[in-house]
Amino acid sequence: MTSARAKKKPPFEPGLVPAPGALLEWRDSQHYDRWQDRPCVLCEKPTPMRSHAGEPVHKACAEDWIAANPVEARREGRFASDTQSKSTKRATHA
Repeated sequence: MTSARAKKKPPFEPGLVPAPGALLEWRDSQHYDRWQDRPCVLCEKPTPMRSHAGEPVHKACAEDWIAANPVEARREGRFASDTQSKSTKRATHA
């Protein structure tokens, strides 16, 4: 018999912490828990979103926290964007 933790995927690798005021790139499906909403670590309202470390957090709350705590955000690497290889980056067009 295996535990639920053994079945759970390990945390995935974070990329860079965005500059204050910039948006997080959270495209990986591991940021979304379709089974359970949990209280956001910052505002305490329910959210299905998860950080790379598995913390329940709204993306907007994480972006606001980075803007308010830029030094701490970079030092801790908290709430980073997804890593993107050069081949997976998509060009944006106006």
